[in-house]
Amino acid sequence: MAAAFTHAVGVDCRRVACASTGNTSASMALYARHAATRSGGRMQAVVFVGGDKIAFGKLAQALDFGATTIQIDGDFDACMKLVREASDQLGLYLMNSVNPFRLEGQKTIMYRVLDGLDWNPPDWIVVPGGNLGNSSAFGKAFMELRELGLIDRIPRLAIINAAGANALNELVNVHGVRWNGGRIDRAVIVAYFAQCAAKGRQAKSIASAIEIGRPVNLPKALRSLEVMNGVVRQVTDEQILEGKALVGAFGFGCEPASGATLAGLRALLEERVIAPSDRVVCILTGHGLKDADATVNYHKGGASQSTTAALANPPRRCAADIEAVSRLLVQDGFGR
Repeated sequence: MAAAFTHAVGVDCRRVACASTGNTSASMALYARHAATRSGGRMQAVVFVGGDKIAFGKLAQALDFGATTIQIDGDFDACMKLVREASDQLGLYLMNSVNPFRLEGQKTIMYRVLDGLDWNPPDWIVVPGGNLGNSSAFGKAFMELRELGLIDRIPRLAIINAAGANALNELVNVHGVRWNGGRIDRAVIVAYFAQCAAKGRQAKSIASAIEIGRPVNLPKALRSLEVMNGVVRQVTDEQILEGKALVGAFGFGCEPASGATLAGLRALLEERVIAPSDRVVCILTGHGLKDADATVNYHKGGASQSTTAALANPPRRCAADIEAVSRLLVQDGFGR
Protein backbone atom coordinates (compact mmCIF):
# COMPACT_ATOMS: atom_id res chain seq x y z
CA MET A 1 0.00 0.00 0.00
CA ALA A 2 2.94 2.33 0.67
CA ALA A 3 4.20 1.79 -2.87
CA ALA A 4 0.76 2.38 -4.36
CA PHE A 5 0.26 5.60 -2.39
CA THR A 6 3.68 6.83 -3.41
CA HIS A 7 2.48 6.71 -7.00
CA ALA A 8 -1.01 8.04 -6.19
CA VAL A 9 0.40 11.10 -4.46
CA GLY A 10 2.98 11.55 -7.21
CA VAL A 11 0.25 11.85 -9.87
CA ASP A 12 -1.78 14.20 -7.62
CA CYS A 13 -4.60 11.72 -7.06
CA ARG A 14 -7.52 13.05 -5.01
CA ARG A 15 -9.66 9.90 -4.56
CA VAL A 16 -8.58 6.31 -3.99
CA ALA A 17 -10.83 3.26 -3.95
CA CYS A 18 -10.83 -0.46 -3.34
CA ALA A 19 -13.11 -3.44 -3.07
CA SER A 20 -12.29 -5.23 0.13
CA THR A 21 -12.97 -8.10 2.47
CA GLY A 22 -11.32 -5.93 5.11
CA ASN A 23 -7.53 -5.82 5.15
CA THR A 24 -7.07 -3.71 2.01
CA SER A 25 -9.70 -1.21 3.11
CA ALA A 26 -8.17 -0.79 6.57
CA SER A 27 -4.72 -0.16 5.14
CA MET A 28 -5.94 2.10 2.33
CA ALA A 29 -8.06 4.19 4.70
CA LEU A 30 -5.11 4.71 7.04
CA TYR A 31 -2.73 5.77 4.28
CA ALA A 32 -5.38 8.05 2.75
CA ARG A 33 -5.90 9.78 6.09
CA HIS A 34 -2.18 10.47 6.41
CA ALA A 35 -1.96 11.60 2.79
CA ALA A 36 -4.91 13.94 3.35
CA THR A 37 -3.24 15.42 6.42
CA ARG A 38 -0.03 16.08 4.48
CA SER A 39 -1.83 17.55 1.46
CA GLY A 40 -4.38 19.75 3.19
CA GLY A 41 -7.32 17.33 3.20
CA ARG A 42 -7.31 16.50 -0.51
CA MET A 43 -7.40 12.70 -0.36
CA GLN A 44 -10.68 10.77 -0.12
CA ALA A 45 -10.81 7.00 0.43
CA VAL A 46 -13.78 5.07 -0.97
CA VAL A 47 -14.32 1.48 0.17
CA PHE A 48 -16.69 -1.01 -1.48
CA VAL A 49 -17.68 -3.93 0.76
CA GLY A 50 -20.19 -6.67 0.12
CA GLY A 51 -23.23 -6.73 2.41
CA ASP A 52 -22.18 -8.59 5.54
CA LYS A 53 -18.97 -9.97 4.04
CA ILE A 54 -16.52 -8.10 6.25
CA ALA A 55 -15.27 -8.75 9.76
CA PHE A 56 -16.03 -5.97 12.24
CA GLY A 57 -12.39 -5.71 13.31
CA LYS A 58 -11.54 -4.68 9.74
CA LEU A 59 -14.61 -2.57 9.02
CA ALA A 60 -13.98 -0.64 12.23
CA GLN A 61 -10.61 0.55 10.93
CA ALA A 62 -12.00 1.83 7.62
CA LEU A 63 -14.77 3.70 9.46
CA ASP A 64 -12.44 5.08 12.12
CA PHE A 65 -9.97 6.37 9.55
CA GLY A 66 -12.69 8.28 7.75
CA ALA A 67 -13.18 6.25 4.57
CA THR A 68 -16.44 6.60 2.65
CA THR A 69 -17.69 3.03 3.04
CA ILE A 70 -20.27 1.72 0.55
CA GLN A 71 -21.97 -1.59 1.27
CA ILE A 72 -22.99 -3.34 -1.96
CA ASP A 73 -25.78 -5.89 -2.33
CA GLY A 74 -23.43 -8.66 -3.38
CA ASP A 75 -20.20 -10.44 -2.58
CA PHE A 76 -16.56 -9.39 -3.03
CA ASP A 77 -16.60 -10.29 -6.71
CA ALA A 78 -19.53 -7.92 -7.30
CA CYS A 79 -17.65 -5.20 -5.42
CA MET A 80 -14.53 -5.81 -7.48
CA LYS A 81 -16.47 -5.46 -10.72
CA LEU A 82 -18.10 -2.25 -9.53
CA VAL A 83 -14.93 -0.59 -8.24
CA ARG A 84 -13.19 -1.25 -11.55
CA GLU A 85 -16.07 0.43 -13.36
CA ALA A 86 -15.92 3.32 -10.88
CA SER A 87 -12.20 3.77 -11.41
CA ASP A 88 -12.74 3.97 -15.17
CA GLN A 89 -15.79 6.22 -15.14
CA LEU A 90 -15.45 8.32 -11.98
CA GLY A 91 -11.70 8.87 -11.91
CA LEU A 92 -11.01 6.85 -8.76
CA TYR A 93 -7.46 5.56 -8.32
CA LEU A 94 -7.79 1.79 -7.88
CA MET A 95 -5.90 0.38 -4.90
CA ASN A 96 -6.64 -3.33 -5.28
CA SER A 97 -3.84 -5.71 -6.19
CA VAL A 98 -4.47 -5.26 -9.91
CA ASN A 99 -2.58 -2.02 -9.32
CA PRO A 100 0.98 -2.81 -10.51
CA PHE A 101 2.58 -0.48 -7.97
CA ARG A 102 0.84 -2.32 -5.16
CA LEU A 103 2.12 -5.64 -6.46
CA GLU A 104 5.63 -4.19 -6.55
CA GLY A 105 5.21 -3.31 -2.89
CA GLN A 106 3.98 -6.80 -2.07
CA LYS A 107 7.23 -8.25 -3.39
CA THR A 108 8.99 -6.74 -0.38
CA ILE A 109 7.34 -9.36 1.86
CA MET A 110 9.75 -11.85 0.32
CA TYR A 111 12.67 -9.45 0.75
CA ARG A 112 11.86 -9.31 4.46
CA VAL A 113 11.68 -13.11 4.62
CA LEU A 114 15.06 -13.47 2.91
CA ASP A 115 16.59 -10.79 5.12
CA GLY A 116 15.46 -12.74 8.19
CA LEU A 117 17.06 -15.89 6.78
CA ASP A 118 20.40 -14.24 5.90
CA TRP A 119 19.42 -14.45 2.23
CA ASN A 120 19.28 -18.23 2.26
CA PRO A 121 16.01 -19.08 0.48
CA PRO A 122 13.74 -21.52 2.33
CA ASP A 123 12.48 -24.70 0.69
CA TRP A 124 8.85 -23.60 0.68
CA ILE A 125 6.66 -20.50 0.91
CA VAL A 126 3.07 -21.24 1.97
CA VAL A 127 0.48 -18.49 1.46
CA PRO A 128 -3.32 -18.18 1.58
CA GLY A 129 -4.93 -17.77 -1.85
CA GLY A 130 -7.71 -15.21 -2.21
CA ASN A 131 -7.38 -12.51 -4.86
CA LEU A 132 -3.88 -13.96 -5.47
CA GLY A 133 -1.99 -10.67 -5.22
CA ASN A 134 0.57 -11.97 -2.72
CA SER A 135 1.30 -15.18 -4.59
CA SER A 136 1.60 -13.22 -7.85
CA ALA A 137 4.06 -10.78 -6.30
CA PHE A 138 6.10 -13.53 -4.64
CA GLY A 139 6.76 -15.30 -7.92
CA LYS A 140 7.78 -12.04 -9.58
CA ALA A 141 10.12 -11.23 -6.68
CA PHE A 142 11.97 -14.55 -6.85
CA MET A 143 12.13 -14.52 -10.65
CA GLU A 144 13.82 -11.11 -10.57
CA LEU A 145 16.11 -11.95 -7.67
CA ARG A 146 17.42 -14.99 -9.50
CA GLU A 147 17.91 -13.00 -12.72
CA LEU A 148 19.89 -10.43 -10.74
CA GLY A 149 22.06 -13.16 -9.21
CA LEU A 150 21.02 -12.29 -5.64
CA ILE A 151 19.81 -15.85 -4.98
CA ASP A 152 20.93 -19.12 -6.52
CA ARG A 153 17.66 -21.00 -6.15
CA ILE A 154 13.94 -20.33 -5.89
CA PRO A 155 11.79 -21.87 -3.14
CA ARG A 156 8.66 -23.79 -4.00
CA LEU A 157 5.27 -22.14 -3.53
CA ALA A 158 2.11 -23.59 -1.98
CA ILE A 159 -1.07 -21.55 -2.47
CA ILE A 160 -3.87 -22.60 -0.12
CA ASN A 161 -7.51 -21.99 -1.03
CA ALA A 162 -10.50 -22.25 1.26
CA ALA A 163 -12.66 -25.15 0.04
CA GLY A 164 -15.58 -22.76 -0.36
CA ALA A 165 -13.54 -20.34 -2.48
CA ASN A 166 -11.39 -22.68 -4.50
CA ALA A 167 -11.29 -21.38 -8.08
CA LEU A 168 -7.50 -21.69 -8.36
CA ASN A 169 -7.49 -25.21 -6.93
CA GLU A 170 -10.26 -26.29 -9.34
CA LEU A 171 -8.62 -24.75 -12.38
CA VAL A 172 -5.13 -26.09 -11.62
CA ASN A 173 -5.83 -29.50 -10.11
CA VAL A 174 -9.09 -30.46 -11.82
CA HIS A 175 -8.98 -28.66 -15.18
CA GLY A 176 -5.20 -28.70 -15.63
CA VAL A 177 -4.77 -24.98 -16.35
CA ARG A 178 -1.13 -23.86 -16.42
CA TRP A 179 0.84 -20.69 -17.19
CA ASN A 180 2.52 -22.58 -20.03
CA GLY A 181 5.00 -19.82 -20.78
CA GLY A 182 2.19 -17.26 -21.02
CA ARG A 183 0.03 -19.39 -23.32
CA ILE A 184 -2.79 -19.94 -20.83
CA ASP A 185 -5.81 -21.89 -22.01
CA ARG A 186 -8.17 -19.02 -21.28
CA ALA A 187 -11.14 -20.82 -22.86
CA VAL A 188 -11.07 -23.32 -19.97
CA ILE A 189 -11.06 -20.47 -17.45
CA VAL A 190 -13.94 -18.67 -19.16
CA ALA A 191 -15.95 -21.90 -19.32
CA TYR A 192 -15.29 -22.63 -15.64
CA PHE A 193 -16.50 -19.23 -14.45
CA ALA A 194 -19.50 -19.40 -16.80
CA GLN A 195 -20.43 -22.71 -15.19
CA CYS A 196 -20.06 -21.17 -11.70
CA ALA A 197 -22.35 -18.31 -12.74
CA ALA A 198 -24.93 -20.70 -14.23
CA LYS A 199 -25.04 -22.64 -10.96
CA GLY A 200 -25.22 -19.44 -8.89
CA ARG A 201 -22.08 -20.49 -7.07
CA GLN A 202 -20.57 -17.87 -4.75
CA ALA A 203 -17.52 -18.01 -2.51
CA LYS A 204 -18.25 -18.99 1.07
CA SER A 205 -15.73 -19.40 3.88
CA ILE A 206 -15.11 -18.46 7.50
CA ALA A 207 -11.86 -16.97 6.17
CA SER A 208 -13.34 -13.74 4.84
CA ALA A 209 -10.00 -12.42 3.55
CA ILE A 210 -9.83 -15.23 0.97
CA GLU A 211 -13.58 -15.59 0.38
CA ILE A 212 -13.19 -14.63 -3.27
CA GLY A 213 -14.69 -16.51 -6.19
CA ARG A 214 -13.04 -14.73 -9.13
CA PRO A 215 -9.44 -13.83 -8.25
CA VAL A 216 -8.29 -10.94 -10.42
CA ASN A 217 -4.64 -12.01 -10.34
CA LEU A 218 -5.27 -15.56 -11.55
CA PRO A 219 -2.96 -15.37 -14.62
CA LYS A 220 -0.09 -13.90 -12.59
CA ALA A 221 -0.55 -16.55 -9.91
CA LEU A 222 -0.27 -19.22 -12.61
CA ARG A 223 3.04 -17.62 -13.62
CA SER A 224 4.22 -17.79 -10.00
CA LEU A 225 3.31 -21.46 -9.81
CA GLU A 226 5.46 -22.12 -12.87
CA VAL A 227 8.38 -19.97 -11.71
CA MET A 228 8.34 -21.49 -8.21
CA ASN A 229 7.38 -25.07 -9.14
CA GLY A 230 4.31 -24.54 -7.01
CA VAL A 231 1.27 -26.50 -5.87
CA VAL A 232 -2.28 -25.55 -4.96
CA ARG A 233 -4.40 -27.13 -2.24
CA GLN A 234 -7.75 -26.46 -0.61
CA VAL A 235 -8.67 -26.82 3.06
CA THR A 236 -12.00 -26.81 4.86
CA ASP A 237 -13.19 -24.13 7.26
CA GLU A 238 -12.73 -26.59 10.12
CA GLN A 239 -9.11 -27.16 9.11
CA ILE A 240 -8.60 -23.40 8.78
CA LEU A 241 -9.88 -22.78 12.30
CA GLU A 242 -7.67 -25.57 13.66
CA GLY A 243 -4.67 -24.01 11.90
CA LYS A 244 -5.58 -20.61 13.30
CA ALA A 245 -5.88 -22.04 16.81
CA LEU A 246 -2.49 -23.73 16.44
CA VAL A 247 -0.91 -20.37 15.58
CA GLY A 248 -2.61 -18.89 18.65
CA ALA A 249 -1.41 -21.72 20.89
CA PHE A 250 2.17 -20.64 20.16
CA GLY A 251 1.52 -17.00 21.01
CA PHE A 252 0.82 -15.52 17.56
CA GLY A 253 -2.73 -14.32 16.92
CA CYS A 254 -3.90 -14.41 13.31
CA GLU A 255 -7.08 -14.03 11.29
CA PRO A 256 -8.74 -17.16 9.82
CA ALA A 257 -7.22 -16.76 6.34
CA SER A 258 -3.77 -17.08 7.89
CA GLY A 259 -4.85 -20.35 9.50
CA ALA A 260 -5.15 -21.74 5.98
CA THR A 261 -1.34 -21.71 5.71
CA LEU A 262 -0.93 -24.06 8.66
CA ALA A 263 -3.81 -26.23 7.49
CA GLY A 264 -2.24 -26.42 4.03
CA LEU A 265 1.17 -27.21 5.50
CA ARG A 266 -0.33 -30.07 7.50
CA ALA A 267 -2.01 -31.47 4.39
CA LEU A 268 1.19 -31.28 2.35
CA LEU A 269 3.16 -32.96 5.12
CA GLU A 270 0.61 -35.79 5.20
CA GLU A 271 0.92 -36.10 1.41
CA ARG A 272 4.72 -36.14 1.78
CA VAL A 273 4.95 -33.29 -0.71
CA ILE A 274 6.69 -31.27 1.99
CA ALA A 275 9.24 -33.20 4.06
CA PRO A 276 9.64 -32.75 7.84
CA SER A 277 13.22 -31.66 7.18
CA ASP A 278 12.21 -28.88 4.76
CA ARG A 279 12.55 -25.26 5.79
CA VAL A 280 9.08 -23.74 5.41
CA VAL A 281 7.87 -20.13 5.70
CA CYS A 282 4.14 -19.70 6.31
CA ILE A 283 2.78 -16.24 5.58
CA LEU A 284 0.30 -14.73 8.06
CA THR A 285 -1.76 -12.03 6.38
CA GLY A 286 -3.62 -10.47 9.30
CA HIS A 287 -3.50 -10.43 13.11
CA GLY A 288 -6.02 -12.04 15.45
CA LEU A 289 -7.98 -8.90 16.30
CA LYS A 290 -8.99 -8.52 12.63
CA ASP A 291 -11.71 -11.14 13.17
CA ALA A 292 -12.13 -11.65 16.90
CA ASP A 293 -15.64 -13.11 16.43
CA ALA A 294 -14.21 -16.14 14.59
CA THR A 295 -11.75 -16.73 17.43
CA VAL A 296 -14.33 -16.52 20.21
CA ASN A 297 -16.85 -18.65 18.31
CA TYR A 298 -14.23 -21.33 17.74
CA HIS A 299 -13.28 -21.56 21.39
CA LYS A 300 -16.90 -21.39 22.57
CA GLY A 301 -18.00 -24.00 20.02
CA GLY A 302 -19.75 -21.68 17.57
CA ALA A 303 -22.22 -22.69 14.89
CA SER A 304 -19.55 -22.62 12.17
CA GLN A 305 -17.96 -25.78 13.57
CA SER A 306 -19.20 -29.17 12.40
CA THR A 307 -16.53 -31.16 14.22
CA THR A 308 -15.02 -31.09 17.69
CA ALA A 309 -12.48 -28.30 17.99
CA ALA A 310 -9.33 -30.04 19.13
CA LEU A 311 -7.67 -26.86 20.43
CA ALA A 312 -10.78 -25.15 21.82
CA ASN A 313 -10.24 -23.29 25.09
CA PRO A 314 -13.75 -22.30 26.21
CA PRO A 315 -14.35 -19.90 29.13
CA ARG A 316 -15.60 -21.59 32.33
CA ARG A 317 -18.48 -20.44 34.45
CA CYS A 318 -17.75 -20.40 38.14
CA ALA A 319 -19.38 -19.19 41.31
CA ALA A 320 -17.87 -16.12 42.97
CA ASP A 321 -16.30 -18.34 45.61
CA ILE A 322 -12.65 -19.17 46.23
CA GLU A 323 -13.39 -22.86 46.84
CA ALA A 324 -15.22 -23.10 43.52
CA VAL A 325 -12.26 -21.47 41.82
CA SER A 326 -9.93 -23.94 43.54
CA ARG A 327 -12.02 -26.93 42.38
CA LEU A 328 -12.01 -25.61 38.80
CA LEU A 329 -8.23 -25.23 38.83
CA VAL A 330 -7.79 -28.73 40.21
CA GLN A 331 -9.98 -30.07 37.41
CA ASP A 332 -7.61 -28.38 35.01
CA GLY A 333 -4.64 -30.12 36.62
CA PHE A 334 -3.49 -27.23 38.80
CA GLY A 335 -3.38 -28.31 42.44
CA ARG A 336 -2.69 -26.05 45.36
